[in-house]
Amino acid sequence: MSAKRQNDREARQARERLRAYQARQAVHEHARRRRFRDNAIAGGAVVVVLALAVVFQLAYFSTGPGRPSATPKPSVSAAPTPTPTATGANQGDVPSASLAEGRTWKGTLTINGIALRLSLDGAKAPQAVSSMISLTKKGFFDGTVCHRLTTGASFKVLQCGDPKGDGTGGPGYSFGPIENAPSDGKYPAGTIAMARQSSNAYSNGSQFFIVYGDSTIPNDSAGGYTVIGKVTSGLDTLTSRIADKGVQGGASDGKPVVTPKIDSFTIG
Repeated sequence: MSAKRQNDREARQARERLRAYQARQAVHEHARRRRFRDNAIAGGAVVVVLALAVVFQLAYFSTGPGRPSATPKPSVSAAPTPTPTATGANQGDVPSASLAEGRTWKGTLTINGIALRLSLDGAKAPQAVSSMISLTKKGFFDGTVCHRLTTGASFKVLQCGDPKGDGTGGPGYSFGPIENAPSDGKYPAGTIAMARQSSNAYSNGSQFFIVYGDSTIPNDSAGGYTVIGKVTSGLDTLTSRIADKGVQGGASDGKPVVTPKIDSFTIG
């Protein structure tokens, strides 16, 4: 074999080896890129799964059974009365304000056997007193409990009149306007006033509060709280047997330690 043919053969073999090497490198690079792509996809899937798991967990604990029950904070004013939404007018079958007859009414509210003698001013608070007259004639308050007691230094009230006993009930109607409210927010011991929703003059219902110690209740955007009358006797006994026993858990606003139950409420 001549030297020229030998060189040509070696050159051809060298080119074939180079092509084979390049082919192997191409296959290797393709495989490497494919592994990288597959790993990236798998990693992304893991991230997505983890993200969904976190979202699900957050959703579960914010809206599902794992969410702790929210504890409503007591208002610094007389607790709201959850009657039908008021829009600047009476709602529902509100008793006529004429029932109060523009005169003073006497009544007896008996709580845990304690007889509180009352005087209600039908002249200064005709709508609210008319509502109370109507409800007492139906026996609405009998057997209900006074669900809220406050024991602050200048905020001492016992709130009653909720048929549900938890602060969420009413008579099925709401009314206004605010009547006979003190402009200075001062409510002397013995005052009986209507509870209502905050900043809503037409949300009076059946809930009322008895002031057992001189109290200051600031006005809100709607004004003060309708004063319907006063306790003329029995307040000291109510204070010593119920109010002085305090609030459950040692709080200054909440359910009384001694549950006050209305035995009867008469006005005539």
